[in-house]
Amino acid sequence: MCRVVDLQRAVLARNEAAAGILRAELTARGTTVINLMSSPGSGKTALLERTLRLSTERGVSTAALTADLATENDAERLARAGVPVKQVHTDGLCHLEADMVARHLHDWLPEQTRLLFVENVGNLVCPAGYDLGESLRVVLASVTEGEDKPLKYPTAFGLAQLVLVTKTDLAAAAEFDEAAFRRNVEQVNPGVEVLLTSARDGRGAGTLLDRAQAAAEGAALHTPVMAQAGA
Repeated sequence: MCRVVDLQRAVLARNEAAAGILRAELTARGTTVINLMSSPGSGKTALLERTLRLSTERGVSTAALTADLATENDAERLARAGVPVKQVHTDGLCHLEADMVARHLHDWLPEQTRLLFVENVGNLVCPAGYDLGESLRVVLASVTEGEDKPLKYPTAFGLAQLVLVTKTDLAAAAEFDEAAFRRNVEQVNPGVEVLLTSARDGRGAGTLLDRAQAAAEGAALHTPVMAQAGA
């Protein structure tokens, strides 16, 4: 068991070092990275597509990396927004790592890119422990997933700097208890902002882009208690 723990620590330490280098390089060129994490089927891609379209309308130079075990489906969807998009195939790996992101950005990311959205693999376990060099970490949960999601995945929600609730147009049908969800988020991540969105009816359509732009402009970001404890 000790050897397994030591190996995990070594892998995470190596990733932290790579993430720090990547963050410094991208910051120097004026690019802010937003790491998006959620369970499969949360509506992450739909919300991101809407966000990318809005970035084009606002004239914000934006690009996106989207990760999956297989298929080009999400990249094809996101490319409809008219921004540079690249698919990352993880070949069975359940999460992205900083060096993987760096390799895919090499000789691809346009020099003037202001915002880079990274759509992580649909999973709330493996990706939670890996820094990708992001400036803003966002966790999404749909109203259909249950109010106890933050308690079941405390690391993912506990390290988030922003929590987005998706598919709120289905809230009534799903009997979603917003107050209970907010209490559960607060339990694992006191003070983090929780915002409601719907890619279908447009609720909170500009929320993600607004927060990403604020991060790029140097706004103060939420520091999770869990991140402070692990520092």
